[in-house]
Amino acid sequence: KCDSVVSEISAGPGTVNFTINRELLAKAVLQQVWKDGSEYGVKSELFSTVPRQKAVIEFSSPNIAKKFHIGHLRSTIVGNFIANLKVALGHEVVRINYLGDWGMQFGLLGVGFQSFGNKEKLKSSPLQHLFEVYVQINKAAEDENIKKLAKDFFRKLEEHDEQTLSIWKQFRDLSIEEYIQIYKRLGVHFDEYSGESFYQEKAQEVLKMLEDKGLLQKTIKGTGVVDLSEKKDLSTVSTVMRSDGTSLYITRQVSLSVDLAAAIDRMNKHSWDTMIYVTDKSQSNHFQHLFQILKLMGYDWAERCQHVSFGLVQGMKTRRGEVIFLEDVLNEVRSRMLQNMTSTKTTKEIQDPVETAEKVGLAALIIQDFRGLLSSDYQFSWDRALQSRGDTGVFLQYTHARLHSLEQMHGNAELTDVNVACLQEPDAISLLQHLLRYDEVLYRSSQDLQPKHIVSYLLTLSHLAAVAHKTLPVKGSAPDVAQARLCLFHAARSVLANGMKLLGITPVTQM
Repeated sequence: KCDSVVSEISAGPGTVNFTINRELLAKAVLQQVWKDGSEYGVKSELFSTVPRQKAVIEFSSPNIAKKFHIGHLRSTIVGNFIANLKVALGHEVVRINYLGDWGMQFGLLGVGFQSFGNKEKLKSSPLQHLFEVYVQINKAAEDENIKKLAKDFFRKLEEHDEQTLSIWKQFRDLSIEEYIQIYKRLGVHFDEYSGESFYQEKAQEVLKMLEDKGLLQKTIKGTGVVDLSEKKDLSTVSTVMRSDGTSLYITRQVSLSVDLAAAIDRMNKHSWDTMIYVTDKSQSNHFQHLFQILKLMGYDWAERCQHVSFGLVQGMKTRRGEVIFLEDVLNEVRSRMLQNMTSTKTTKEIQDPVETAEKVGLAALIIQDFRGLLSSDYQFSWDRALQSRGDTGVFLQYTHARLHSLEQMHGNAELTDVNVACLQEPDAISLLQHLLRYDEVLYRSSQDLQPKHIVSYLLTLSHLAAVAHKTLPVKGSAPDVAQARLCLFHAARSVLANGMKLLGITPVTQM
């Protein structure tokens, strides 16, 4: 029997067709979007069985005293997305930036600064200056004498010599200050800045624990390894200690004892339910070993650790040539966006074109990055990223701005007196049905932590809204039709904005 939900039932060859009451669809969707606001989709029954958890997410993690490298952009935006999504779903999240702030390179840099450093330059643009010093000292690093000086400097650091430590601390503090400025441009923040330097003593304790548990073995060369092979025949080993007994953080690949110490410390400090590391896929092996050793040490929670890996970005060039620094990319995308905007006639009225260009440009970078599977490498293209038509971040921003100005022009829609019978056109129904699916998309992304589901949802939403904007005019329509359409466009804009914010994009209202 037909009822208030099903308006029509017909049988075809081998099928039964149900037609849902379209007015009910319109009413239910619009009311839900209106009522839940920024929590629309999150309050869905799909999430009712998902327990609220505490997640620690380690992402970005640049090496201090080096300018923010473009290689860290993916880790930063992917980690930020995962954190945003978890927070939206009601989980408690701790965002950690685990800095590469220890190791032999600081021996070199220290000696370099003593030889070529300039205190004024260090204050005004610390990372640029340290980068120049590092390049200079690296050229000289073949010299045995320089090598010896660098070793001595690092040894003094390890022995907590006050003067050496204060130089190192200055490098670290100034680096973080400059990073915070870049994170601000990306709309990213951290709850905690930690680093390899925090875990020096603790790494020694971990080595002792491994020894006490009989897990640490010495090779003929005197290196400390943990046997990870199934047959215990040393066919798969993980190195945790160098032969000279010093800890291993010369590169991230062998900084296992330090990472073990960090993981154990975070569990004690935050007692998390899940810990997620966001780094490129070349480090998959490292994390596999890390989790395996934690398990061997008797930490069951190692199973709740997760490595979200991603591929590499190729072909990031600015007009000046090959790019390595993130700042250059952000400046480039902003200037290209400004250029594109100035060529359109509506830009003149924008209050702050530079700020707008920055937000639109960042959307372009993020959408191009998030369209595919994170584990895939992709070829970056400026032209593709900055197209205003097509599946780009610029198109999302443009759609949001258009829908916003529609509301500005016609006053805000009030839901109370909407006549949903006015929303029966196919383009209105397509848009309503799409809005209804938002929770499924959030659910899929929450399961596999891939942003692409949300990206393709928002692109489709924008295309549907653009079509409806053409075929369902507000201006010149009867008052109740205009009101109903405004309400529909308001719902579309609201969901579009919610989704963009999850991805780390700030929606603009003018373009």
